[in-house]
Amino acid sequence: QVQLVESGGGLVQPGGSLRLSCAASGYALDYYAIGWFRQAPGKEREGVSCISSRYGSTNYVQSVKGRFTISRDNAKSTVYLQMNSLKPEDTAVYYCAAHPLLCRSDESEFGSWGQGTRVTVSS
Repeated sequence: QVQLVESGGGLVQPGGSLRLSCAASGYALDYYAIGWFRQAPGKEREGVSCISSRYGSTNYVQSVKGRFTISRDNAKSTVYLQMNSLKPEDTAVYYCAAHPLLCRSDESEFGSWGQGTRVTVSS
């Protein structure tokens, strides 16, 4: 089973940018779709974006469309989430998770999860 480690979180001012990384080990990343999820304080975890394995198809939750971009570099076994024009409501712990081949709308179908990286958007 693939192991995932997130990095790149931190404190950023509104309007700023961060790039999160999800590094994979233990299995070839190109076999997996990778989803980014987030959990804000006091809220349920929500799906943010996902990229499929074979063709790199992507999807985004409406609230981040046009601001966030998901990409993958299979040679580096890493998936990225570029986050621009950050807002205070983007504050959350961000997780990446893996599912074979295709993205899934139900997060319970993602079997491998990272430990999360915290993003705080505040002035």
